[in-house]
Amino acid sequence: MGKTVTALYDGQALRPEGPVDLKPNARYRVTIEREVPEGETQDAWDVLQDLTGALRESSNWATEHDHYLYGTPSRKEGAA
Repeated sequence: MGKTVTALYDGQALRPEGPVDLKPNARYRVTIEREVPEGETQDAWDVLQDLTGALRESSNWATEHDHYLYGTPSRKEGAA
């Protein structure tokens, strides 16, 4: 299960803004995402850049694009 923690980068390290319940000396995978301050706007390119790499795709999107886009029967289902 993942956790979301807000942290401040001081130029050398990320400092959590609150307590974190993590096991010491354990390895963690960290995803960095910039928090947009209230009132600051983003254009469409900023939003797309923030989403880059955030989606997990199926390995068969290229061959099954009609199935995913339009709901047509899957080629696997029709092959039986």
